[in-house]
Amino acid sequence: LRSKARDLDIAEIKSSVIQDLIGSMKKTLRSTTDGVGLAAPQVGESLRMFIVSDEAEEIDRAEQKKRTEKKEAISEQGKQYPIREWNYYVFINPAVISKSRKKLSGPEGCLSVPGLFGNVSRNEKITVEARDEQGKKFTRGTSRFFARVIQHELDHLDGILFIDKATHLVHVKK
Repeated sequence: LRSKARDLDIAEIKSSVIQDLIGSMKKTLRSTTDGVGLAAPQVGESLRMFIVSDEAEEIDRAEQKKRTEKKEAISEQGKQYPIREWNYYVFINPAVISKSRKKLSGPEGCLSVPGLFGNVSRNEKITVEARDEQGKKFTRGTSRFFARVIQHELDHLDGILFIDKATHLVHVKK
């Protein structure tokens, strides 16, 4: 977890080894109750690759709804998101191409550091260029929670854990 991960070349991305790893990472993330992102170093592979669940987008939509429709949001407090099968975005060899100056501080946890949470300051918006699981290059701009998740996963690829940046760390027992 503390090493800088290496890039993959196109042929390697398309190999059965990497395709199996991507499938395994999706299965692993699907089996967690509170994870929305998973980097290859977290499963023992020092590769510049991570996945993010579209649940992160759902969380952003819910937060936007709370900001714009406070009365409705108050009446829905305590309701769980409907259980559904999440889709996963694959980011291989990601590189930040732009980020906002504005930062937001927010709570974070990590599947690699269970039970520990803290506040981390992250750029509000970020644009990343990466390759998908077929090796095709894409650019993705995100904001708020989804941007936070991407920055958290990018840190994993550089050997950085959220606890290195967090303030007000607390232990939470389940």
